Amino acid sequence: MDDNNVFEDQNKLPEFKLDAKQARGFLSFYKTLPDNPRAVRFFDHRDYFTSHGENATFIAKTYYHTTTALRQLGNGSDGLSSVSVSKNMFETITRDLLLERIDHTLELYEGSGSNWRLVKSGTPGNLGSFEDVLFANNEMQDTPVVIALCLNFRENGCTVGLGYVDLTKRVLGLAEFLDDSHFTNVESALVALSCKECLLPVESGKPNKFRTLHDALTRCGVMLTERKKTEFKTRDLVQDLGRLVKGSIEPVRDLVSGFEIAPGALGALLSYAELLADESNYGNYSIRRYDLDSYMRLDSAAMRALNVLESKTDANKNFSLFGLLNRTCTAGMGKRLLHMWLKQPLLDVNEINTRLDFVQAFVEDTQLRQNLRQHLKRISDIERLTHNLEKRRGGLQHVVRLYQSSIRLPYIRKALKQYDGQFSLLIKERYLDPMDLWTDDNHLNKFIALVEVSVDYDQLENGEYMISPSYDPALSALKDEQESLECQIQSLHKQTAFDLNLAIDKALKLDKGTQFGHVFRITKKEEPKIRKKLTTQFIVLETRKDGVKFTNTKLKKLGDQYQKILEEYKDCQKDLVNKVVQTTSTFSEVFKSLAGFLSELDVLLSFADLASSCPSPYTRPEISTPDVGDIILEGSRHPCVEAQDWVNFIPNDCKLIRGKSWFQIITGPNMGGKSTFIRQIGVNILMAQVGCFVPCDKASISVRDCIFARVGAGDCQLRGVSTFMQEMLETASILKGATDKSLIIIDELGRGTSTYDGFGLAWAICEHLVQVIRAPTLFATHFHELTALAHENANHELHSKQMIGVANYHVSAHIDSSSRKLTMLYKVEPGACDQSFGIHVAEFADFPESVVALAREKAAELEDFSPSAVISKDAEEVGSKRKRVIDPSDISRGAARAHQFLKKFSDLPLETMTLKQALEQVKKMKEDLEKDAVDCHWLQQFL
Repeated sequence: MDDNNVFEDQNKLPEFKLDAKQARGFLSFYKTLPDNPRAVRFFDHRDYFTSHGENATFIAKTYYHTTTALRQLGNGSDGLSSVSVSKNMFETITRDLLLERIDHTLELYEGSGSNWRLVKSGTPGNLGSFEDVLFANNEMQDTPVVIALCLNFRENGCTVGLGYVDLTKRVLGLAEFLDDSHFTNVESALVALSCKECLLPVESGKPNKFRTLHDALTRCGVMLTERKKTEFKTRDLVQDLGRLVKGSIEPVRDLVSGFEIAPGALGALLSYAELLADESNYGNYSIRRYDLDSYMRLDSAAMRALNVLESKTDANKNFSLFGLLNRTCTAGMGKRLLHMWLKQPLLDVNEINTRLDFVQAFVEDTQLRQNLRQHLKRISDIERLTHNLEKRRGGLQHVVRLYQSSIRLPYIRKALKQYDGQFSLLIKERYLDPMDLWTDDNHLNKFIALVEVSVDYDQLENGEYMISPSYDPALSALKDEQESLECQIQSLHKQTAFDLNLAIDKALKLDKGTQFGHVFRITKKEEPKIRKKLTTQFIVLETRKDGVKFTNTKLKKLGDQYQKILEEYKDCQKDLVNKVVQTTSTFSEVFKSLAGFLSELDVLLSFADLASSCPSPYTRPEISTPDVGDIILEGSRHPCVEAQDWVNFIPNDCKLIRGKSWFQIITGPNMGGKSTFIRQIGVNILMAQVGCFVPCDKASISVRDCIFARVGAGDCQLRGVSTFMQEMLETASILKGATDKSLIIIDELGRGTSTYDGFGLAWAICEHLVQVIRAPTLFATHFHELTALAHENANHELHSKQMIGVANYHVSAHIDSSSRKLTMLYKVEPGACDQSFGIHVAEFADFPESVVALAREKAAELEDFSPSAVISKDAEEVGSKRKRVIDPSDISRGAARAHQFLKKFSDLPLETMTLKQALEQVKKMKEDLEKDAVDCHWLQQFL
């Protein structure tokens, strides 16, 4: 079977069923559509969909992986390439375009001939009317958020006004803050809010200022949508919000008046999401101030370096922190909350400890944990169901699923009440008291009673969602009438069988619901027996292979009456369903509160389940405020690495102690575990601040407001950014954004340039971090010479500023002296690494012997010029004539000048300069440096 046949077979392309006239009509309509390169347009032909023009080619190549799927509609120059798509394929494409990618919007048209209209449209941030397709049979991972930004550029940065809307949770938010030229704060807000789409005013001029913002959006996987400047307006905003937000207008007015440019961003969002056009939104939104400083800030680089969220390329779920921690039981709700918590780690010590108290309670009481998890497995996605009811998209099945979740609550309450450990008061306050409030006779019990009297349970067992006839007198009367007519029709059936002398149901059948309503039917074999009576007493309707259908006036009259009553019954059912759904949506406040604490309980139980089911135990971290305490992790492990089947993980201690080892330089061979070690410290701190136990023997953590991680630069040649430039931009964002309350993780800095340049930059950056920023830092490097920073720690009289708190560590490896074989020990030990292992690692990778020998020879030659000779205490005694000995004060002066050079470089507004301007500026700076190097040997080594 060739590939094409396989493809046809798998995808079963629906055929086009347009005749020439319909095709002409469609083509004339298609030409009138406005040009929109981002929109993918589908046309609904009831049993299949089509897409045309460039969209068709895109779909054929992206989803069918072949252009043989394309068909031609119309002839010659008027022809239009087209592709047909089945219902399942349409759902797959919709899911991919709106949930996975960020480069397209989606439109769906209905109609026929030349008369088509747009019925649905959606974007990654505003899923709009496609939600029913997207989440028909799978859970919602994230609630997409749209943000809008207003920017006010200043001398040294810019003021950002941010508005956001979460359309699923119906929340509006405002924020205003200063940002640097890298938009560090915007990026952490994009991450924390799970933003999918960003509105910006169309910009004329200033393209360079926006380039770095566009880069930040791309890194975070956010779609950029440009809107007219006039949409970013604040006129009538307070009145509009007054309609949408529940409660009185005063607090809304007060909140909005506290911002300068953010209200304009919110105004743009209201018009973009057309919130006022949908009356079901009125009075259902809440509005809040979003404070950047209420959570730990994480940018996209840190999220990637610490593997926080799942990636499509993960070999298994434990590759990411989310995959490892996600042991949630509820349908969707817990998963979404965990997603949010991981992007918004806490800063408040009390809040962190409260979460840890719950986790400890559930770890210690296995019975409680297992009971609660059993009950939570029966809880539906209450958030999603409530959302559908509020949007008037819900039906009786949504109501029944809410009911089925509601009746589990007494069991959850009973399990929590039985707990009598040290945290029982906390459990009472946080869960039992609110449950007592929401489940009383005015709230949930009232809803349960409504469902129990209104839903027809007998029909539920057949999978039918119906209102019980006893619920409404009119419905009950119609049901009685329907049953009475059914009885009359049955007795007429018996009477007729008797008159015609035919066995009832075997020979004379009664069919209902045919095009003729109720009819009698006999097989063609029986027909000759009663032919005479048929022609005289009955009306023959049709004769076919499966028999003869006939009726008489009596049956016709009863059948018509039955049909009429059935229609009335259906209409009455429909009205009552609407009433019940409407009444249920008035309980949405109750359901939202329940969803809130059930999903929280779910995530905390998930943390406890992980902590107690791991082969190596997790422990509760001790948490202190950012300005006191150290970061000490004893026997720490990387949770995701140790969860892989093939790994036997070697634990390590990490002691970041203020004034002693707050800044750690970690050296050692490639593949020796440096990267894993520094990342695991970041992951452990993140887990602790989310409220989870950590994979350590013992842990005490001083809360961090931000984690900066610069791990392994990949080239971005597509955007014309070299590895080195990428490193510099990322490092500049650390130098500008970090404070002494952050955690900095840097892996291999200075790789994208020559050794001396790289080393010089690394040295200057280290000095700046130690002396100016003073954040706890783990700096993994190949430049063994950097370990001299710790000697400055001791010999600080050489230096104008003290280098306090620098310590050396190395990942150990053992080389057998006779066989020269290398063994990685994966232990992190105090002190600098005493040699480079690059050549051993090359041997490890089976490099040809001749290459390795030449490498050793060259390395020996270069060793004579190595700056490490400068630092070694016994440099004077080394016998080699070519060793250069440099005076320590010379190093000190040179490093200070290099530091100055770097500071100047990091202050350059690279984002607003052209490449030519940047190169000229750097050239001038380099010339100045060369002049200063004339009487400084150490600087000459660089140049």
